[in-house]
Amino acid sequence: MTDPRMIRAKSGTNHEGTSAHNRRVMIDALRVNGALSRADLARATRLTKQTVSNIIEELERDGLVVPQATVRKGRGQPSTPYALVPTGAFAIGLQIDRYVTRAVAVDLMGTQLARAEADLPAGGPANGIMVVLELIAGVRGELAKVAAESEKRLVGLGVAMPGPFDVEGADNDQWMMEAWQKFPLLETLAARTGLNVGLQNDAAACATAERMVGAAHGLDNVVCLYLGYGIGAGLILNSELYSGASGNAGEIGMALLSAGDPKRTALEHRASLASLYLHLGIDPAAQGVHDEIGRLAAEDNPRLREWVSEAAGNLRWAVHLVETIFDPQTVIVCGGAPEALARRLLAAMEPLLPSIADRPGRSLPRLTLGMTDPWSVALGAAAEPIGRAFDPRFCAIMK
Repeated sequence: MTDPRMIRAKSGTNHEGTSAHNRRVMIDALRVNGALSRADLARATRLTKQTVSNIIEELERDGLVVPQATVRKGRGQPSTPYALVPTGAFAIGLQIDRYVTRAVAVDLMGTQLARAEADLPAGGPANGIMVVLELIAGVRGELAKVAAESEKRLVGLGVAMPGPFDVEGADNDQWMMEAWQKFPLLETLAARTGLNVGLQNDAAACATAERMVGAAHGLDNVVCLYLGYGIGAGLILNSELYSGASGNAGEIGMALLSAGDPKRTALEHRASLASLYLHLGIDPAAQGVHDEIGRLAAEDNPRLREWVSEAAGNLRWAVHLVETIFDPQTVIVCGGAPEALARRLLAAMEPLLPSIADRPGRSLPRLTLGMTDPWSVALGAAAEPIGRAFDPRFCAIMK
């Protein structure tokens, strides 16, 4: 008797020279579905049983998979499921925001093992780079205490910060972190940590976190609408994060609300947390801002309710836009907004504007609440090196 559950997996290829791709396909199938037998893996990935057996043996030798208890189903032969070993790999994620930096260490499954945060001093990287380096070193040290082989199995450092990157006019835009964007951050971090370093914007990082352990887990086409100091959209298309030509895909916060607006007002100036801080007269650099906003939302503060009403209208337009362009399975609202505020926004955004997504037979709602956690960006930054090392990359086998 075969397992009746639907197994989600990408296809491998039995052509020569694609063993690295097949290895990634197998790891991805185990990450998405949990423990699977060799027969399950062969059916799901469309690889030969011999190819699956060879890769399983290789992954077991490398400490990435481990056999589980033998399972007997009906009259057939017993099977042995294989599961990923969480301690088979580790990564560190770093978030650099306007007033705070956070670092988190995760294992292969995205479980957080160590984390820390620190305030960023004024003056940009000239004053902040040592704070960042000390934060990474501290989290790396804590990771070594809880995972004995972490240094041998540390696959990289992921960095997330607000975008867009490499655009003109950043010097005159108070919303952008121009000093950090001009600083040789990746080169400095690679030289001082000895790790492979990757960069993505905070919206993409939040989408990476949702894909690994959140509401986008197991979904193929999703737009993650990130609500933070600014606004962005993390794009998961055909099961892969789409970054665009220069890493700036999804910068929907810069989209103009109306072509006829002489002020050329951008979406994030009306519906981001920064616009809420301005509306309430709150200093975004003050201690406890996240908790304070959450408290005001829970109490239904009139001034906050006023902002929610206007912001929801603008976000409703943003959802209509991304649905029309990308046709996602769902739009996930996520980011650093407190849960009480995020839920108020989602409720106020209903009913959504008509779009191509408004069709019968949907298996998912058009709008889904994702992570509402200030640590989600750092978590996604840590998930990026894991994905870089283990996720299938179909573009690679096309080259």
